[in-house]
Amino acid sequence: MPLSIIFVQMEISIALVENLANLSKLQFEEADKPAIQQDLQRMVGFIAELETVDTTGVEPLLHMGDASNVLREDTLNGSVSRTDALSNAPLADEAFFKVPKVIKK
Repeated sequence: MPLSIIFVQMEISIALVENLANLSKLQFEEADKPAIQQDLQRMVGFIAELETVDTTGVEPLLHMGDASNVLREDTLNGSVSRTDALSNAPLADEAFFKVPKVIKK
């Protein structure tokens, strides 16, 4: 059974814009709030318009293209021995790479 969301057209007020700004930790100039209100109202209207589209028989879109996963299979291969890896290091002891100290106490 497909999930359906019933969208109720809502009115975006300046108070709602201010509340969203507060929750988002954003600050707007008073002169910009009406434009933001109109933008949000258009977005809500667009979503309401999308609700009217008949999507019966339309499969959900998982990917934008028809390409499938082309990654190779994981295979277990040999690896570099510890001795070989440490032989290329500028500084090393018998088991670890040595790096300069970056945190001072």
